[in-house]
Amino acid sequence: MTQPIAGIFPPLATPLLDRDTLDVAGLERLIEHVLAGGVHGLFLLGTTGEGPSLSQRLKAEVVERACRQVARRVPIMVGVTDPSFVDAIALAHTTGKAGAEHVVIAPPYYMPISQPELAAYIERFAAASPLPVLLYNLPSFTKVGFGLETIRRLLQTPRVVGLKDSGRDMTYQHSVLRITAARPDFSVLVGPEELLAEAVLLGAHGAMCGGANMAPKLYVDLYNAARAGDLARVRDLHDRVIRISDAIYSVGGSGSSYFRSLKCALACLGLCDDFIAEPYERFSPNERELVRQRLRDVGLLGG
Repeated sequence: MTQPIAGIFPPLATPLLDRDTLDVAGLERLIEHVLAGGVHGLFLLGTTGEGPSLSQRLKAEVVERACRQVARRVPIMVGVTDPSFVDAIALAHTTGKAGAEHVVIAPPYYMPISQPELAAYIERFAAASPLPVLLYNLPSFTKVGFGLETIRRLLQTPRVVGLKDSGRDMTYQHSVLRITAARPDFSVLVGPEELLAEAVLLGAHGAMCGGANMAPKLYVDLYNAARAGDLARVRDLHDRVIRISDAIYSVGGSGSSYFRSLKCALACLGLCDDFIAEPYERFSPNERELVRQRLRDVGLLGG
């Protein structure tokens, strides 16, 4: 690979009917919806996809069904993070056989781990993985992030080809961009959609934004405007992204609001069921009606 991964890769929500049953029709609708919006690829089983909360069987079903439906129209990345090295590698092999292009891995959570231990873990994982690896920096969930020296060390591992940064620390991201400039094939992608415009304007290669499940074309248009340096259009589109974020993700008023409100919004848009993986529960009827009204307010749902 000589070019970095670039563009908008929605972290696809995983439609569910119950705790271990995939909403197959919903998954099919959601995939076609985001592809119609012009996205550059898909990211399955990430945080937005509730990957850590799903059974190994269900994860494999999601990957296999999605890869079969997409049929290589766009590249697919799959989150394989797991406290168990063996299970993470097993899912990576399932992913490779299904036809995906990359795996994405965060630091293994639960047990404490130092930066040298983390670097060595990723080196072993990359050597065992059938697919190239992107790192997933998410310290608020995993307790430890990828330190700058760890990233510098992992640049020496050719099969580590990128980083998704969801740490919400732009100073860190600027440092990562400087460090990784030595690897022209290394991609830096941002997670939080509120930082998409700034990140791409300042050198990031793209984003994995949860809101692209709802309005994929908006995020693709913002990415393209930022890549082109069209600041007037960036300001207009960025404002729309912030309005959606403020309106939708604030419903519920808890740490789980993002997951629950996004799933609820997708149900209101007719894309999939709003069942959410445990320990969370779907919104109440009153909360659902509030999400529906706010979707109308931001122009994502007709009257």
